[in-house]
Amino acid sequence: MGSVDDKIAMPRLAKPRLEIPAGSVGIAGKQTGFYPVASPGGWRIIGQTPLNLYDPAHPQSFYSAGDRVRFFAVTDHEFDLIKTDVANGTYQVKAVN
Repeated sequence: MGSVDDKIAMPRLAKPRLEIPAGSVGIAGKQTGFYPVASPGGWRIIGQTPLNLYDPAHPQSFYSAGDRVRFFAVTDHEFDLIKTDVANGTYQVKAVN
């Protein structure tokens, strides 16, 4: 997705994990990104999003190349509420200018 400050850059794992859960957010070197589907990976996981980042039944995503994405912390309770809203189809991604 983009570069991170040198202060939080970290190397890939020496031995990649066999499966990273979909929605995981990670850092490898100076890059950050997320796993839209469960897959193997060697990035250092720093977080998780409750959003469904990819659905093969509906491949049009709410994000596109060139978009700016901001990660922010939520409480466990907020995470669960968002995850429930996503499952119910009632969550709306908020655009921030």
